[in-house]
Amino acid sequence: MSEPVLSVRGLSVTFVGAGRPVPAVRGIDFDVYPNEVLGIVGESGSGKSVTSLAITGLLPETARLEGSIQLGNVEVTTAEAETLRQMRGQDVGMIFQDPTTTLNPVFQIGRQVTEGQVAHGQIPQSKARERGIELLREVDIPDPTGRVVQYPHEFSGGMRQRAVIAMAMAGRPRLIIADEPTTALDVTVQAQVLSVLAKRQADTGAAVILITHDLGVIAEVAHRVAVMYGGRIVETGRVEEIFKRPKHPYTVGLLKSLPRIDAAEERLVPITGQPPNPARLPKGCTFHPRCPIGRDRPLCQSEEPPLAETDPGHRSACHYADEVAKLFADSLQGRAAATVAAAAPKAEPALLSVDNLKVYFPIKAGLLRRRVGWVRAVDGVSLTVNAGETVGLVGESGCGKTTTGRAIMGLIKATGGSVRFAGQEVTQLPPAEIRKVRRNMQYIFQDPYSSLNPIKTVGDIVAEPLRIHGIYDEMGGEKRIQQLFELVGLPRTVLGRYPREFSGGQRQRIGIARALALQPKLLILDEPVAALDV
Repeated sequence: MSEPVLSVRGLSVTFVGAGRPVPAVRGIDFDVYPNEVLGIVGESGSGKSVTSLAITGLLPETARLEGSIQLGNVEVTTAEAETLRQMRGQDVGMIFQDPTTTLNPVFQIGRQVTEGQVAHGQIPQSKARERGIELLREVDIPDPTGRVVQYPHEFSGGMRQRAVIAMAMAGRPRLIIADEPTTALDVTVQAQVLSVLAKRQADTGAAVILITHDLGVIAEVAHRVAVMYGGRIVETGRVEEIFKRPKHPYTVGLLKSLPRIDAAEERLVPITGQPPNPARLPKGCTFHPRCPIGRDRPLCQSEEPPLAETDPGHRSACHYADEVAKLFADSLQGRAAATVAAAAPKAEPALLSVDNLKVYFPIKAGLLRRRVGWVRAVDGVSLTVNAGETVGLVGESGCGKTTTGRAIMGLIKATGGSVRFAGQEVTQLPPAEIRKVRRNMQYIFQDPYSSLNPIKTVGDIVAEPLRIHGIYDEMGGEKRIQQLFELVGLPRTVLGRYPREFSGGQRQRIGIARALALQPKLLILDEPVAALDV
């Protein structure tokens, strides 16, 4: 095998501040080779994104870094700022999780995808537009000549992500780090983005680190996988080996948590408990409080297992790796025992009744911005939702799902049709009355980054609906807020933190807690688990 593009040894990242140190990554080792895709999986907060930031030298000043990160001839941990800048411009391409925050809203797409090459002297400014068109064509953006002068808000989510891929791979870097590159994309657009990424990798021969919570994506595109938990790699090996013969109980738990279309009437089997708080890791094996094998075993409670080889090329950090095979073989029994009972028909009137809902947006043109047509985002949607019932809306990006939900909620004005909630027509209500209706209707937004106020603590964000409706004390005040955080798997100790201090999945759980605060009768969930691990 050729020399690795990236070699990481003993990498530890600890965040220090006013409180106790927080170890986010704890002594991990791995290599990535040319033409190889290494997938890194694990729950939110396991250290995946922190690892990628350490590799690119983008950690904040509060991070204390130990170990070695060798990228070609550059030792990242001791490199000067200018060396890191040159490395990021020429050797590393980074695809961030959210293309909306990656792209500058006031610059044209063409300028942004070529900016790195121009800054590092790889192409002259006079060739930037031509190169931008070429890059957009390579990532299958339609009409690249016209699109190159457009702005990010004029691109769909899938197109923005493809533009970010073009930006990351423009300089033909030796290493690509893709941090959740398909989060919040529908399955067809996700397939397109993964196809583009694979094609560009094949063209350049780059090594790829793919960070994701989607095990289906890993199975499709990765060669090797590293499973992270509690800041460590707890299992690593070739993808087919990990999926067929996992040797760590946490990996088994992840595989059991995968939804299956062929088992739609069976409940998922979640991993019991919650991921550990990095600042208060349990003694011994960090997974033992949730582990079906080692929960009550003294060795697991007292001694952290090393990452040891169980088979050629397959390593596991488990004291009882040999017992995991039986655990995996028996994994479907729990799913088969807990089937979903069919809902009985409901005789009472529907809680929500939508009839012929229409939402049109005007198309304006010319100097006077006169209307020249309409975009029919929603054109005659009718549905009913009964109490205790779940109705799913599915479809590709741009088909009108989100617009339908927001129009029902009154966040977008309906052009026509009727929306009745608990027998009351809500489309024509004044703002004061619609606020009263929203006491029993709550919305969970798709994007956890833009739906949380960045200048408020997360405790205040979740408490805000209770204060708006004047029921904070009636609902139990601070105790109610603490219960909501525990309900979505977050400790009450985080109430005083700000949204920027949480991962994408943790922010989404905060948004879910906020929606549940009022105990609404109707929840409208817009891709509520898009940013969450399995």
